[in-house]
Amino acid sequence: MHTAFCKRWVVVFLPALIAFFVVQAGYCLGAEAKYPTRPINFIIPFSPGGSSDLAVRLLAKEAEKYLGQPIVVMNKAGGGGTVGTAAIASAKPDGYTIGQCPGGAPLFTLPYLEKIPYNPLKDLKFIMEFVDLTFGVIVKADSPFKTLKDLIAYARQNPGKVTYGTNAPNSISNIVLEQVAKKEKVHFTHIPFKSSPEYQTAVLGGHVTFCAGDFNYSMIEANQTRVLAILSEKRSPDYPDTPTLKDLGYDTPCPVFLGLIGPKALPDEIAKKVEEAFATALKEPAVVKGIRELRLTILYRNSKEFSDYVASNYEIFGKLLKEMGITK
Repeated sequence: MHTAFCKRWVVVFLPALIAFFVVQAGYCLGAEAKYPTRPINFIIPFSPGGSSDLAVRLLAKEAEKYLGQPIVVMNKAGGGGTVGTAAIASAKPDGYTIGQCPGGAPLFTLPYLEKIPYNPLKDLKFIMEFVDLTFGVIVKADSPFKTLKDLIAYARQNPGKVTYGTNAPNSISNIVLEQVAKKEKVHFTHIPFKSSPEYQTAVLGGHVTFCAGDFNYSMIEANQTRVLAILSEKRSPDYPDTPTLKDLGYDTPCPVFLGLIGPKALPDEIAKKVEEAFATALKEPAVVKGIRELRLTILYRNSKEFSDYVASNYEIFGKLLKEMGITK
């Protein structure tokens, strides 16, 4: 009797079950093909007003033309960029919540140091990179140090006297400079600040020997500060004669950039549409001009290149932090 019941169940219900899944699959494929049909929320994981924020808004506004829907940009700051990033990671993977990839600490150091609600490689889909941020080693304009070599020589001859500021303990800039000091067998005393303006003010006031990280171009042009080296992997078009750390023989990367991310389960078809729209917008003369006026460097990496770049640096910083003995 049990066998007969099972056969009747298969005959009656199995076709209906198959039909249900076929309809659902067709609905999902149809939704992906029609995407987007309503406004898209775009999360920036930092406070508004900075050059990065302005660049993202400029690009998003242009990308609207190619997606055919408004892109609603919202700032969700907190936790050094992790709050907004977590909101993107946990969003419904339908393409209607995407956001700015923060680069730096939220991807490469904080996941190893703190309990945060996402794993960069397991919970995020990397759609594209569009800007390479320029970080540098900055001194006061009248500093006796003309090169990074001068600074290191002074540190070697005067143990404990060289101090420097970054925007946080265990920030990308902090980790990179500690690797430089380790290679040169010198000591730099790190003094963390809350922001880039704070540590640059400290340099001007003579409270620290130098600072490392993001910097204000207008202060350099006003002959208040000077850049000794670029932390980023490529030379800045604004300072083509200033060497990168790589030029000087240091191989620790400084992966700071602007990019697009979504939740990991975002369908490839939707991610491709978003990438194509933003990549096309990135070529528009008004966008190119606007980004350059913000003193940012356009650098495009497609989804695969961007994913591989993030994965490689995630592994590198995991090893560095473990060697330093500061992982959680």
